[in-house]
Amino acid sequence: MDLKETLLKYGFHFESDTDTEVIPKLAKFVHDSLNEDLGSDGGDKQLEGAYALIFKSPYYPNELVACKRGSPLLLGVKETGDMRTDINVESDLSAEGHHGKPKEYYLASDANAIVEHTRRVLVIEDNEVVHMKDGAVHIFKSDSDKSRRLLRPASVQRGLSTLEMEVEQIRKGNFEHFMQKEIHEQPDSLTMTMRGRLIRGGEQKAKGILLGGLKDHLKTMRRSRRILFIGCGTSYNAALAARPVVEELSGIPVTMEIASDLLDRQGPIYREDTAIFVSQSGETADTLQALEYAKSNGALCVGITNTVGSAIARGTHCGIHLNAGCEIGVASTKAYTSQIAVIVMLALALGDDSLSTQQRPNAIMDNLYNLPSKVRDVLKLDKDMKELAALLMDEQSLLVFGRGYNYATALECALKVKEVSLMHAEGIVAGEMKHGPLALVDETLPIIVIATRDASLNKQQSVIQQLKARKGRLIVMCTEGDAEFMCPDRTCRIIEVPKVHDCLQPIINIVPLQLLAYHLTVFRGFNVDQPRNLAKSVTTQ
Repeated sequence: MDLKETLLKYGFHFESDTDTEVIPKLAKFVHDSLNEDLGSDGGDKQLEGAYALIFKSPYYPNELVACKRGSPLLLGVKETGDMRTDINVESDLSAEGHHGKPKEYYLASDANAIVEHTRRVLVIEDNEVVHMKDGAVHIFKSDSDKSRRLLRPASVQRGLSTLEMEVEQIRKGNFEHFMQKEIHEQPDSLTMTMRGRLIRGGEQKAKGILLGGLKDHLKTMRRSRRILFIGCGTSYNAALAARPVVEELSGIPVTMEIASDLLDRQGPIYREDTAIFVSQSGETADTLQALEYAKSNGALCVGITNTVGSAIARGTHCGIHLNAGCEIGVASTKAYTSQIAVIVMLALALGDDSLSTQQRPNAIMDNLYNLPSKVRDVLKLDKDMKELAALLMDEQSLLVFGRGYNYATALECALKVKEVSLMHAEGIVAGEMKHGPLALVDETLPIIVIATRDASLNKQQSVIQQLKARKGRLIVMCTEGDAEFMCPDRTCRIIEVPKVHDCLQPIINIVPLQLLAYHLTVFRGFNVDQPRNLAKSVTTQ
């Protein structure tokens, strides 16, 4: 607003209320002030907050300038004529390079937009400025935080990275939408996430967990006074789903923090803490700010992201890459289930070193090994979820009750329904039902109760009975074979899912609910991959 008021004072007019419109008009103002001596304000103005910008101007033909702070920005480099992969950044960011090969350059905020053109990228850092002129590229960096106008050539020693993704990953294939494709990719994404990390031998060999990115820091993590999981939205829900098993196997208190709330409170973080930052993109602005806050307080910072080279991956002391494959749809699905699997593996790694001698960790590892096939089985409920979506498509609201491990499932189901189908939905911990939510129950409001077999089963059965007594319109998710037990009068609609270890059940349980949200969106006629008002850094069309 301060910048806008200054520009209005100098005669600029605005056609919208967006902060984006201020930026090109600020650039014009700076240009005019430097050339026409309009005053000292122009040179001193600077943008605050997160941004990634590319400027092109008729005043400077054949030139382009890009800069970023907080938001991601990638420079793709491609040699035309061949696909040489040993490009040296210092010598080869030019039109001809040392080998006389013409080059093409691509600027984007997400690797998905670049991979079909080149796999060679340079990650632009905060306060760096990319200047392209007549085919050559130069990178400058602010000389200091106090004087951002003084630029010096940047020393780009970090080199180009190679994107691992395939072009096929950013195409829909035989699916109608990316969200649908990514839901059905979960058996494969879980397999890739666990590959090389879940060590399974024969009967004579011990099983175990190998997390290479953490091996030098596990002892420090085991000595932590507490573990903080920090994230936003779906990533927060994934950490919440795995919180109980981390507490159980590590014996360390676990605190959940929504990144923005932690920053608003300036919540205490200590040197003896381990702060784990969970983010699909690795570029989530609030989570990044929380990372800087935790680092400034001396905590060990661990990243769990799906994006190699992302800001969180670079800014943390150590971490785990999900390896779930790129996610194009704005609504995260396969990253969510992979995040839970990774945190469960982290819990196992934090446990006793002699995991193979312990019955419960052994059972968890066996279930991890079989998890992809179980997810493949539950995907067969697609038709049933489409039928249920048809029944719910005209509803205005949906309640979802979960407990224990599946409180997070209730939250994530409600989040998916809200963000893509634009129907109001609320995830509620079932223990709070009598403390207000019960007043909403009548014969018209659809209610999903997650009641698969775990330590909370008897309590969930009681919840179902109380909701039925108020004539609730119930949809019950239960373990295969439990339909008669959970709803003997057959007045409920039943979703039966395979049984896995209780700490992995949230991975199974969310899949049909993802399908429900997907089909609801299609029936309601909304954009599945690009929900209203929401976006990933780049969503490929």
